[in-house]
Amino acid sequence: MAILLDETTRVLVQGISGRIGSFHAEDMIANGTNVVAGVTPGKGGTEFHGRPVFNTVKRAVAETQAEASIVFVPPPFAADAIMEAADAGLKFCVCITDGIPAQDMMRVKRYLRRYKAERRMRLIGPNCAGMISLGRAMMGIMPAHIYLPGRVGIVGRSGTLGYEAASQMKALGIGVSTSVGIGGDPVNGSSFKDILELFEADPETDAVMMIGEIGGPQEAEAAEFARDHMTKPVVAYVAGLSAPKGRRMGHAGAIISAFGESAQEKVVILESAGVTVAPDPSSMGVTIAGVLNRMGVAA
Repeated sequence: MAILLDETTRVLVQGISGRIGSFHAEDMIANGTNVVAGVTPGKGGTEFHGRPVFNTVKRAVAETQAEASIVFVPPPFAADAIMEAADAGLKFCVCITDGIPAQDMMRVKRYLRRYKAERRMRLIGPNCAGMISLGRAMMGIMPAHIYLPGRVGIVGRSGTLGYEAASQMKALGIGVSTSVGIGGDPVNGSSFKDILELFEADPETDAVMMIGEIGGPQEAEAAEFARDHMTKPVVAYVAGLSAPKGRRMGHAGAIISAFGESAQEKVVILESAGVTVAPDPSSMGVTIAGVLNRMGVAA
C-alpha cells in the first residue's frame, strides 16, 4: 500500500509546459502516475504529452476531477501556485521548486490554516524530491530505477541521500513501500512526524528509514513521536556531523542556530528515543538490514 499516492490518484502538473515540468511529467507518466492534466496560465486549450492544459487549477479540477498536484513553477510564483491548488480543493500537493523565500512559505502556511483540518490540503515540500511508490505512481524527480518495491518507508529532508538509501537497500534486496522527500527548507509543508504517522498507519510498511540533517527541531520532534507512538522500527541517519556551528550547509534550513540542532545533538536525542542511528551515509542500508533481521521483519 502506498501512502498518499497510488495509481488511481488523479494528478495535475502545474508548470507542465516548462522545460523541467514537461520532462518530469513525461517520466511520471512512464512510471504509472495518473496524470490527467497540466496547468499553465496562458496555455489553456493546448496539450502536453497528450494531456489537456488549463489556465487555472480550479478549471482543471472541474474538468478532470483531479485530486493532487505537483508544482514545477519558478520561485517568484510558486507560493501562489500552492495556494491556488489549495483553493481548488485538492487533497495534497507536492512542490518541487527550490528557492522560495521563507516569507512566502510563511504566507502559504497561514493560508492553509484557514481551512478546517479535514479539508486542509497536505503539502509536501517545497525544495523536495517528491514521492514514489514504485510500480504504483510517482510525483517527483527521483530516478525510478534505483528503487525496489517492498515494505520499508523512506522519509528524508535530502533528496540525494534518499536516493542513496534506496540504492543501498536495493543492493541488499530490501524494497521500499513509499519514499517521501519533505524538503530541506526551514518552512515546509509536512514534517518527519507527519510522515511517520502515515507510515505507522500503513499496514504494508514494516519499518522506516528517516534521513535528517543539521538545523531545525524536526528530528527531535520525530524522535519524541517515534518513542511514544511508533510500533515499527525506525532507523535514522543525520547528515552534518562535521558541520561548523552557524554556517549554512547546502539546504536553506541546514544551519545550526539553537541547542538540539547540531547533528551530534540530534543523534543523541534519536538514540535516547530508541531509534537506531546509522554512523555514516554508506551504512544506511546495512543498518536497516540489521534492524530488520533482529526484529524478524521481512523486507
